[in-house]
Amino acid sequence: MTASEDAATGGHVPAAAVVDADGTVTGWSQAAEQLLGYTPAEIVSRSAAVLLRSPDAAERLAAWMERVTGRDEWSGLVEARHRDGRGVMVHLRGCRADATEDAPQWVLLATPVGEVATSVLEPLVNRSPVAMCLLDRDLRYIWLNETAESVSDYFPRYVGSRVDDWPKDGIEHLITAGRRLLEDGVPVIDREIRRRSTAGREDRTFSMSIFRLDGVDGEPLGLVSMAMDITHSRARQRLAMLADASARIGTTLDVMKTAQELAEFAVPALADYVTVDLAESVLPEEGPLQRLAATDDSIPAFRRAGVASIHPGLPESLWRRGEVVYVPPESPFTAVLASGRSHFEPKLDTSHGTWLDVDPGRSKIIHDTGMHSLIIVPLRARGEILGITVFVRTDNATPFAEDDLTLAEQLVARAALSLDNARRYTREHHAALALQRHLLPRTLSGGGAVEVASRYLPSDVHNGVGGDWFDTIPLPGSRVALVVGDVTGHGINAAATMGRLRTAVRTLAHMDMSPADLLAHLDNLVLRLNEQDTGAGGLSAAEMGATCLYAVYDQADGRCTLAAAGHPPPAVVTPDGAVTFPPVPAGTPIGLGLASYEAIDVELGPGSLLVLYSDGLIETRHADIDEGMARLRTALSNPALPLELLCDAVIDTMVNDASSEDDIALLVARTL
Repeated sequence: MTASEDAATGGHVPAAAVVDADGTVTGWSQAAEQLLGYTPAEIVSRSAAVLLRSPDAAERLAAWMERVTGRDEWSGLVEARHRDGRGVMVHLRGCRADATEDAPQWVLLATPVGEVATSVLEPLVNRSPVAMCLLDRDLRYIWLNETAESVSDYFPRYVGSRVDDWPKDGIEHLITAGRRLLEDGVPVIDREIRRRSTAGREDRTFSMSIFRLDGVDGEPLGLVSMAMDITHSRARQRLAMLADASARIGTTLDVMKTAQELAEFAVPALADYVTVDLAESVLPEEGPLQRLAATDDSIPAFRRAGVASIHPGLPESLWRRGEVVYVPPESPFTAVLASGRSHFEPKLDTSHGTWLDVDPGRSKIIHDTGMHSLIIVPLRARGEILGITVFVRTDNATPFAEDDLTLAEQLVARAALSLDNARRYTREHHAALALQRHLLPRTLSGGGAVEVASRYLPSDVHNGVGGDWFDTIPLPGSRVALVVGDVTGHGINAAATMGRLRTAVRTLAHMDMSPADLLAHLDNLVLRLNEQDTGAGGLSAAEMGATCLYAVYDQADGRCTLAAAGHPPPAVVTPDGAVTFPPVPAGTPIGLGLASYEAIDVELGPGSLLVLYSDGLIETRHADIDEGMARLRTALSNPALPLELLCDAVIDTMVNDASSEDDIALLVARTL
């Protein structure tokens, strides 16, 4: 062997054999005997096919010899057969050594794959961050690089062991893919897996790739497995950050809170200082910006909705949340708003001749706080620009890079959808509140029969506006009708339906119908409206349903007639404080078309209270109706209070300081 050949094998003497043109072994070295276990006497003069680990070894040898005829040198991988029957994967190099022109011979030099890998490729494979393994056709490990050995607590294995010798722990699909790969040759690329450490270290995520090794005859010899630890990779961290943003930004339907969530999320993960400034269209209730004073160098363009900084006290911010933000007419802020494209300035230009010349306030802040890198991203949702988000670095000396811009744009895109949803909800909520307040009675009259007071408490803003209503309707002959109802659902549709029902009840009441007949007519009316609206693509009957309690009190005889349509019973309080809940037949909700209601009569003496309410007063997620009615009984224990104070006491007792989960309508009448 030459010096160069010896160096090529790292000092290991390769196994040598001589094979003639017919594939017969004519020479066999001591190294060959050590590698494959055959003595010269056992192998010389025999076909080299016995050295191949294949059922059709003779045919493969013949095809192989024919393929290399005429070539002076060749090399490749071969799975040789050891004397004990096991396979030995070797790197084989053939050199033509003709004894005579008509009788060519081949000198074959074989080196175990593991020795080749650790010698010729040692500087590459052992310094690689990729864990590499070689496996034979039986999925037995025949070689591992140093990186693979260093993660053995995540992948227990050693040379000579099989994949089936170790716990699978979630990699069954990879093992199955590896077996299939030996058949079809289709590699497995970048398969992500999560592994637990047997040594108590942190869980890690690896990117796995597997491909097939083919021999010089094209037949599969084994597999190469490559694994890279991507637990703390920058790309993976950014994907995790975006996933986290989806959970932490837009947790409510509040525009200002969503903007603040975006600012706080990005600091310090992406920037040292972040502001979220919204256009007038997003916060119309704050008043038009056009009415504010402007100069040639400063115009009111936004309202600050979110701001966060790594520094306490927000020294970078000229404006606090809720305040109007002024900008120069010619500046990156207005350019982003006009173009809809991000502004990317890795190194902030603070030299003379820039837009900062006309903005001394910002210029001073930039110099005082060390701002040196800037990104401005438009908040765009559904084709409309809602404002801008500004990202700044101060203490972090690394300028923003292109991938920082990409991350900022992805974060803002997610937040913009949440902001737009919050804006749309707020707009509808305010419209529904305004509609509801307009439709509810501004003043109540009990005629000369009763003294009345009421309260209406909208549900918490997150649950929307409901369709609760109440009314009093003076009737001829010292009588008065009292009604409380609750429309199914929330929002503008519920408020509009409430208005229709209230108008219908007043109309039917003036027709002097009994309470049971009035509810039956109302039920039929709503059913017809449901059919018309559903046919026109409107709401379904279930969405247009309602409950209702209707009472008529006659001062002349002190009798009160009550009928209910799926509504809680009223409370009757005597002057001495005794509270009862008359057993009014519940009936079915309005809008089902069953139109069958029963009424009862209750005697009310002078000074008695009749209390009507919607179910939001007595029912919560944490207490059923019976518990709520018991609490209401306690709240009504002092009937001598003036009605306004009594209403306040009832609301305080039933709701306390918590936000109401549903709209609450309360109507209290005291007989005269």
